[in-house]
Amino acid sequence: MRARPAVRLLRLGRLPYAESLAAQERCVGRQRAAGPGPGPGAAGWLLLSEPAGPVYTRGLRAGPDPAGEERRLRALGAEFRRAARGGLLTFHGPGQLLAYPVLDLRRLGLSLRAYVGALEAAALGLCRRLGLPAARALPPPYTGVWLRGRKLCAVGVHCGRHITSHGLALNCCTDLTWFDHIVPCGLEGMGVTSLSEELQRHVTVDEITEPFLDAFEEVFQCILTSHEESMG
Repeated sequence: MRARPAVRLLRLGRLPYAESLAAQERCVGRQRAAGPGPGPGAAGWLLLSEPAGPVYTRGLRAGPDPAGEERRLRALGAEFRRAARGGLLTFHGPGQLLAYPVLDLRRLGLSLRAYVGALEAAALGLCRRLGLPAARALPPPYTGVWLRGRKLCAVGVHCGRHITSHGLALNCCTDLTWFDHIVPCGLEGMGVTSLSEELQRHVTVDEITEPFLDAFEEVFQCILTSHEESMG
């Protein structure tokens, strides 16, 4: 039986989105430096965070007037960031779990398509644990996790030289009105939802973190090892 790879878990807590991106880039650099050979913990990292404030992010695709769009969204009182991930506009903010795996797909034996499916499966595993069996992953272009035509969890990834970055954003108790100002992920006519809305109670990021980690380990067949050291 093949040993389950170890993945380092880094809990960043609530912090500005730019800081979580910087931590992610440091992990990407460390993972690339590790090379493709075997070694303890070499499969990668899983970074968890909750944005400290509202921020809109644009992926590698841009709309017809990106500069005007950025000005309009900043005027709402949110930050605006460009992110090296697939997709168009989305929103990140307090009450949202960001799970950014930095993984060497060669070590896990996964194609990029299978990796995206595994991220969706981890979010679906969490939903089952919370009593939301109706949650579904839909065929392309509808990436992420959906409930009754509304997106609960967005997935947007980047992969360079077999190393992944970015990942998923799961709405726990997010203020969904921020999504009213954009077409989330460029999908017209599709709404958004949150765990709090679906379960009809206040669901925090802290509450769902451990069941999400259980689902992640189950889907990726890995062992998460906690690392709390500074990433500076």
